[in-house]
Amino acid sequence: MAQPIQEPIVAGLLLAAGGGRRLGGRPKALLSHRGRPLVEHAAHVLRDGGCGPVHVVLGASADRVRKEADLSGCVLVDNPEWEEGMGSSLRAGLESLTSFPMAADAALVVLVDQPGIGGAAVARVRAAYRSPETLAAAAYEGQRGHPVLFGAHRWRDIAASAVGDRGARAYLKAHAEAITLVECGDIAEPYDIDTMEDLARLEE
Repeated sequence: MAQPIQEPIVAGLLLAAGGGRRLGGRPKALLSHRGRPLVEHAAHVLRDGGCGPVHVVLGASADRVRKEADLSGCVLVDNPEWEEGMGSSLRAGLESLTSFPMAADAALVVLVDQPGIGGAAVARVRAAYRSPETLAAAAYEGQRGHPVLFGAHRWRDIAASAVGDRGARAYLKAHAEAITLVECGDIAEPYDIDTMEDLARLEE
């Protein structure tokens, strides 16, 4: 009798440590969107897309984020080196996933400042998982963006390459031929909340 196919465990990894330097020092995690902190919204997006467990990397104003955002059920990861840039948060998140008791087959990475990306895009990229070697990313009119999925066998090398504010960019560029691009332009918008002008994209 054939064994049932086991559903892969795709963990959600939310990078939410940024200090919002171009936003007057307002931590991105605490920006208000639809009446709640942006970090809370992004954690729900990962769950809506079928990811779990969800690990959230905090940095700027981490104590305030813990108090003001409902992140119950999430694994909260402190990144004391958050000012070094996104690379340090990615390293902290992958280290947390590696040491977590529930072994995941892959990590799906979402950035806290992209509220135009919802659960539908997360689910679509998650569905591209094939093995612990999988590399997959959302694409917008053929251009690679977020979310990004990293099979567990790639975590160590990705972490080793994650420096400064580039995150996994260098690794993805070096392994471009291995990436499965998943078009999401019909269901998501990949804009960032980086400047004061961008705040207009957040909803009350």
